Amino acid sequence: MLPRRPLFGLALIAPVAVSAQTFAERGVALRGADVVAYFTDHRLVRGRAEFSAEWDGVRWLFANAEHRARFLADPAAYAPAYGGFCAWAVSQGYTAPTDPAAWRIVEGRLYLNYDQSIKRRWERDIPGHIASADKNWPRLSAASPPRA
Repeated sequence: MLPRRPLFGLALIAPVAVSAQTFAERGVALRGADVVAYFTDHRLVRGRAEFSAEWDGVRWLFANAEHRARFLADPAAYAPAYGGFCAWAVSQGYTAPTDPAAWRIVEGRLYLNYDQSIKRRWERDIPGHIASADKNWPRLSAASPPRA
């Protein structure tokens, strides 16, 4: 049985992660969302298998070849904060999966959250939550990831 972690009164199954650095399910980062599209199209766009790339031990999907090329030229510019784990959860000291639709770019960095409700909670104090998460992330990213 997978370990459960509380999140805002909910019991959740721990995310399936390939690396301690990046949230992924079945080896695909961010449930297949095109991370470049958040910056270029300003919306969630699903990636396609024919436009994929391997980075940080997981497979990233893109909507087109141009987005894949942009990502490969500078992955750190597009990769989400905290490896795509829930920004609010990381600020609280643990990791949780994310919904690619619960996103926000702050000062050029992509942040994802568990769902829209948690995103609204995170948005109540973005600077404070980012500061807490930045402090917690080195310890969390060094931890062994859960395995399926």
